[in-house]
Amino acid sequence: MFRTASLADLPAFRCGHAQDPRAATGCTVVVAPEGAVCGVDVRGGGPATRETDLLRPENMIEAVHAVVLAGGSAFGLAASAGVMDELAARGIGFPVEGARVPIVVGACLFDLLVGENAHPDAAMGAEACAAAFARTPEEPLAEGNVGAGCGATVGKLLGGGRAMKAGLGICGLALGELAVVAVVAVNALGNVRDEDGAWIAGCRDDEGHVMDPLAAFGAMAAAAAAGDGTAPAAGGPCANTTIGVVLTNARLTKAQATKTASTVHDAYARAIKPVHTLNDGDTVFAFASGEVEALPDAVSVLACEAMQGAIVRAVRQAEGACGLPAARDLVAGR
Repeated sequence: MFRTASLADLPAFRCGHAQDPRAATGCTVVVAPEGAVCGVDVRGGGPATRETDLLRPENMIEAVHAVVLAGGSAFGLAASAGVMDELAARGIGFPVEGARVPIVVGACLFDLLVGENAHPDAAMGAEACAAAFARTPEEPLAEGNVGAGCGATVGKLLGGGRAMKAGLGICGLALGELAVVAVVAVNALGNVRDEDGAWIAGCRDDEGHVMDPLAAFGAMAAAAAAGDGTAPAAGGPCANTTIGVVLTNARLTKAQATKTASTVHDAYARAIKPVHTLNDGDTVFAFASGEVEALPDAVSVLACEAMQGAIVRAVRQAEGACGLPAARDLVAGR
């Protein structure tokens, strides 16, 4: 039956973080040294992504060598260049007349208003990539205020002053030989709920408790109508975005991986409210190494459950920072 899985069940992938805690930004890299099938589905209205068109099922490339999740908004896309350089130096990539071109895709979240104004660059991307190779498959990957989750926050419906600190979470499930692990950095406009439906992190009321997100959304709409400047600016920078990747040892086609990525957005909708707004750039990658024959629907079901668990862990493992409390602080304060 179902059991808990971890990155140790997926030795075809190597994962690493790099971050600048003072600046509250970072990146997380998932490497498939031998290449793996990858699909993507972007649902938010303000994505910052790299090479996602390459993953369309009708396009040529079948093997991707790394997925990069980064802070820094569009600036953070520079981290992927460093990952490319590090992989090429290790002889990893698509062979082209004696050279190697690593295929690196990625997505970024907006954390520029948390901590100092900084963002991941190529050097940080290379550092995270090197950390992925330095880490053994059995070694747990850190969660919380690390990597792409270093500057992540949630609950910004009424402005950043009422938000809470979130971070990066990991959760995995297995069924027989099939294993799926979700890695996600949660930086949502909306609130996050736990497995029982209780709001555990998000927009806070005047007493510091997590508000019902519909009440907060109503207040945001009223503020927008009044023009008092507390509502998210239409057409401005996308200050949110939940970005994640599901890793599996299943054998999938690009079309099947794309369908899995699409299905996993159900987990976003279960755990985050509101989600997929114009002020989010929500993105899911599905990365499949191909060792195990499995029903594609089985992969999608496990991936969705794993992602929901990872989102909850992303807020539960986070620590308060930059003047913002985390879920653990509210529980401790009751």
